Amino acid sequence: MQSLGQNIPQLLPGSPCPPPCRGILDREGSSSQDLSDFLFSPFPCVARDTVSSSYPHSQSHDPTFSYTNRFLVGSSATMSREYLAYASIAVSAFIAYSVVSIARQYLRLRHIKGPPSAGFSKWWLVRAVGGGRTHLDFYEACEKYGSIVRVGPNDLITSDPDLMKRMLNVRTTYKRSNWYDGMRLKPGQDNVLSTRDDELHNKLRSKMAAGYSGKEVEDLEAKIDQNVLRLIGLIEKYASRDEAFDFGAKAQYFTLDVISDLAFGEPFGDLATDSDVHEYIKTMEQNMPTILVTSVLPWLLALLSSPIFRSMMPSEKDAIGVGKTMGKLAAHAATFTRRLCSHLEFFAGSSIAKKVASERFGPNKKVHKDMLGSFVARGLTQAEAESEILMQLLAGSDTTATAIRATILHIITNPQVTSTLRAEIDAAELSWPIISDAEAREMPYLQAVIKEGLRIFPPVVGQMSKEVSNGGAGDDFKGIHLPEGTRIGYCAWGIFRRQDIWGQDSHVFRPERWLESDVERLRLMEGTLELVFGYGRWQCLGRNVALMELNKVFVELLRRFDLVLVDPTNPWHSVCSGVFLQSQYWIRGYLRQTSNQDKAF
Repeated sequence: MQSLGQNIPQLLPGSPCPPPCRGILDREGSSSQDLSDFLFSPFPCVARDTVSSSYPHSQSHDPTFSYTNRFLVGSSATMSREYLAYASIAVSAFIAYSVVSIARQYLRLRHIKGPPSAGFSKWWLVRAVGGGRTHLDFYEACEKYGSIVRVGPNDLITSDPDLMKRMLNVRTTYKRSNWYDGMRLKPGQDNVLSTRDDELHNKLRSKMAAGYSGKEVEDLEAKIDQNVLRLIGLIEKYASRDEAFDFGAKAQYFTLDVISDLAFGEPFGDLATDSDVHEYIKTMEQNMPTILVTSVLPWLLALLSSPIFRSMMPSEKDAIGVGKTMGKLAAHAATFTRRLCSHLEFFAGSSIAKKVASERFGPNKKVHKDMLGSFVARGLTQAEAESEILMQLLAGSDTTATAIRATILHIITNPQVTSTLRAEIDAAELSWPIISDAEAREMPYLQAVIKEGLRIFPPVVGQMSKEVSNGGAGDDFKGIHLPEGTRIGYCAWGIFRRQDIWGQDSHVFRPERWLESDVERLRLMEGTLELVFGYGRWQCLGRNVALMELNKVFVELLRRFDLVLVDPTNPWHSVCSGVFLQSQYWIRGYLRQTSNQDKAF
């Protein structure tokens, strides 16, 4: 009896596949391996070439196998066609959904101008935040497109101080957006800056307000004075050796020692050792740009922080696979991923935060009259204390250090400002060795210099976006509709360079504007400058402490030293991702002859 398999037409390479066995050749020499190859082949309908000579040829055929072969082949082909059909439907549905979503996002804010790509993606915004010149990119966008600019599918920025005050006032309906999720310095634990829950935010502020104001901090002004003296002593050492120093680092040593002294009862010791004792500055320089990018893409932080995603990442410790093969490349990738995933995880496990907080709780807890002591006395938990300690370091040192660096730069590069301020200092009967805060507040030109320094170079320029929340109705501002859920951020550089507020010379550092303006103009300027420290319900808690530091440090530097830039054409290395990282700020200091030179420090 002739085998059924012999009746199946022989297929030549490239010939069409006849039914019912499309894609496989059942002939003399076929085997289960051929069927397996078909079932798992990515191209099941491509006929094989003639059977390789390596396959054994059988002289007898099993009709049962031939029928089974043909049945399985037909079933598999049907299943493949059904799978492809379902997959095509799913892909088409996904593409359609994506197109509709992108179109809807684009259309809801199409009436607001901005960079062309901003209507479809966050690429422009990510590039601006990650590119190191956030303040300038935001400012240039507002100059080109107007006071309200679209910078993402659902993101706007504004250089209109009226809109900022509308969003920040105590009765506002606007909410903090998910931008603030990126400010969780301790993973899983909110702080007074990151919390988006209004009730929780108000509770945290009430527990911390007295401590930040200094009312419950013992010898607050005296502690600031001692740290000013340490800064003066450090600069004196360099001046006596005629040696240049990085004022960018020294300014932050000062602010770190001040905030740690006030917050925890003792300074870090950066000024005493002339070093970054806890490597805080180094760590911030490595991680801050990444932190600010995750505030723009909060979903990325959540995704990469998940244990499932981390377990999927290759490791250089892998015995086999990608991690082993990639070697150093895997190590670099893992390092970057850890930074992005953990956010500020180096702070979460920080010995500083954990050590200081643990000392204030438990059976052997220490009680101190410092900021942390005030927080604990008013009900802050240990977990909350750890998170707030980290926020104190960031908010209390980085921003004030930027204000000191930038204002000193503008003073020493402007001979008229230097001579006028120094004349006011020399003419006043000031306390020695350190000016008192009360005396500083009575010096009009000094106050004008401080205000102008904060205006021309605001220390915080991140988005800090608020979300339109008005029961679904959105908001209308000066004829522009702002749909519900829209995020609106802060363009600091644009606000503090508006000519309608600051005058035609708004780009110039000129303290005299604060002394020459009429009452109405001065009121407008003062009200706008408040935005440097936040406003209304979200005003900076540490404002008074920061101003006290500024009141003292400029006077003591100017009355003791002549400060000169080493390279006026390239004064510093400054990078901005929302806050400023400034280094290589080389200065030489020369001791001045003063009427108090014979007095001991």
